[in-house]
Amino acid sequence: MQKCQKCPNPATLHITEVLGPGQFDELHLCEQCANKYLYDGPKFGAAKAAAGGVAESEEAGVTQAACPSCGVKFVEFRNSGRLGCPHDYEVFRDDLVPLLENIHGEVKHCGKTPRRHPQSKELLGELMHLRNQLKHAVTKEDYEAAARLRDQIKQLEET
Repeated sequence: MQKCQKCPNPATLHITEVLGPGQFDELHLCEQCANKYLYDGPKFGAAKAAAGGVAESEEAGVTQAACPSCGVKFVEFRNSGRLGCPHDYEVFRDDLVPLLENIHGEVKHCGKTPRRHPQSKELLGELMHLRNQLKHAVTKEDYEAAARLRDQIKQLEET
């Protein structure tokens, strides 16, 4: 369940506000905040639209940050939905926490762990290193090295 964007209560009303051509703003509000929003008028989106240049430049600065371990940028995560390594959670923490709270209602995982979860940090580091090498080999069109690296990754994942 999603949380209200104005208070800690659960959101019961979801509003999509059209700011302009191709620009939308989603609001998730509880009943009290929704009544206030509907009574006072659309101030949330209007303020964002008025400060659009500032918000876009701030977003551009945030999305250019890259993880020092794997090199993935936050904008790449937003496009693909995948992070590059465990360090990304700390590097992009300020951007991920509101996103996770909005989507899942929580920021802590409570569930099963994957069957192929690496048993040690050394193994995880080796897998990350091999995947980066594989990515570079494919970029350089060195397909023999890429095939060898793919086989090494598969072998490590099966252990």
